[in-house]
Amino acid sequence: MEKRLFGTDGVRGVANHELKGELAFKLGRIGGYFLSQNSKVKRPVVLIGKDTRLSGDMLEAALMAGLTSVGIDVYRLGIIPTPGVCYLSRIKNVVGGIMISASHNPTADNGIKFFDNNGIKLTDEAELEIEKLIFNDHSEELPYPIDNEIGLVEEKYDWIDEYINFIIDSAEHKLDGLKIVVDCANGAAYQASPSVFKALGAEVYIINNHPNGEEINVNCGSTAPELAAEKVIEMGADLGVAHDGDADRVILIDEKGEIVEGDNIMAVAARAMIEENKLNKKTVVTTKYSNLGLKESLAEVDADLVITRNGDRYVLAEMLKNDYKLGGEKSGHIIFSEYNTTGDGILTAVKIASIIKKKNKSLSELKKVMSYWPQILVNIEVNQKEGWEKNSKISSEIEAAETEISKSGRVFVRASGTEPLIRVMLEGKDKELLDKWENKLTEIISSELN
Repeated sequence: MEKRLFGTDGVRGVANHELKGELAFKLGRIGGYFLSQNSKVKRPVVLIGKDTRLSGDMLEAALMAGLTSVGIDVYRLGIIPTPGVCYLSRIKNVVGGIMISASHNPTADNGIKFFDNNGIKLTDEAELEIEKLIFNDHSEELPYPIDNEIGLVEEKYDWIDEYINFIIDSAEHKLDGLKIVVDCANGAAYQASPSVFKALGAEVYIINNHPNGEEINVNCGSTAPELAAEKVIEMGADLGVAHDGDADRVILIDEKGEIVEGDNIMAVAARAMIEENKLNKKTVVTTKYSNLGLKESLAEVDADLVITRNGDRYVLAEMLKNDYKLGGEKSGHIIFSEYNTTGDGILTAVKIASIIKKKNKSLSELKKVMSYWPQILVNIEVNQKEGWEKNSKISSEIEAAETEISKSGRVFVRASGTEPLIRVMLEGKDKELLDKWENKLTEIISSELN
């Protein structure tokens, strides 16, 4: 059975269109019951955090109504990064946490993602169970407590300070002497990220720090780091940090204004961890989208690369299963499992800044440990993505591409979990060959699915 609501990162859609208050109420009621069903606490508690989107208040109110209707107390964290919700879900006596965010998506979108009391996103099986209850309309069969057994709501807006202090404590070195540009994407990082870098002694230049809800991810942050790159050059900064809307990913900028994304960040971090004997089993975990240059870089220091399905939840599952300490995605979701259970953009930036400080080397020099293979990523808008893999013409063309490219590269095609897109990745050392197949695959997918 395929999931109909949950994608690779929770439930997402245009707020008040696909993601209405009624659905948020059901998700709160059924999801909350699911989180608390094995709890022995008389009054279970669920945390709720959100990014700065205007629709966050509406969805939060609906979620709280659903949660309290099954007797669950709610602690409101206010605007806080997703990794902050994960961290607090682990250290507080709660049954789980919920983050309201559509991450890097446009302002009109929003999303709801659940975490258990270990700060881990729900499994595919758990999400399917929640969906079954929603679509079979079993919500009415759940408890309806009355009187003083109805859940209550409390504000815990100051708990973000515990997350901020946790990140500060994770830094191996003070950052005094470093100039750092922080692009908050007008999102959930607006308070936490500048506070962390200032506390560590860096000279901080803050941009896109307007949490009004209307500008989140708009021409800024990790999806548009060019402005941060310009600011790095203008201020003569050592490092640029570009967050996304909920600060679970990060794109870095070196002192020359050049972009440093997830694969290169992992290559730098892995080498530093190997030197300190902290990269358990000398293994990094990533997804199919990572550049083969990362594998090549790790092989140079006798380290391995394990590949998982797309999505940081699958990266984390592999890390926890085998006690790996570093993993992530090309997009900038980097997981340091010793510290947190999700991608953490602020933590990642602090770790790389600490390496710059410790080694007294620029990021442009550090990043040379990895060379990129030519790679093409194309997102093809389609009217109907469901069942695309059963289309014989598309399958035949993909097979032909694989036959030509696979000797020195790879072909990877999948449907987006959150948007009406088919994503195509082509990678290899022959750029002309990649260009040829980009055109052919784009043409066949567009003609067949539109």
